[in-house]
Amino acid sequence: MFENLEQLIKIIRERKNSSSSESYTNKLLHDKDLSVAKVKEEIGELIEAVEENSNQIHEAADVIYHLMVYLEANNIKIEDVMNELKKRQKWPTIKITYSQKF
Repeated sequence: MFENLEQLIKIIRERKNSSSSESYTNKLLHDKDLSVAKVKEEIGELIEAVEENSNQIHEAADVIYHLMVYLEANNIKIEDVMNELKKRQKWPTIKITYSQKF
């Protein structure tokens, strides 16, 4: 399920190291004002979509894409974010054991 997210991260990182100015992702990566404006815009559109109960998945995808680009543009690695979330995890890992009694 998360292969798409991993692929997106890979593409964003490839675009960051590319010189292609035709790429929308590349433009966002190299124009931090544009990147932050798009994150704010897309979050607003997601909130509106949720409130109106329409187009939520599309808007959520836009938020994730623009946030991932913004993080990468600012040298914030998603791996570090995921590690931070893991540290905040308060629920224990559940171990399931099976025992049979006869």
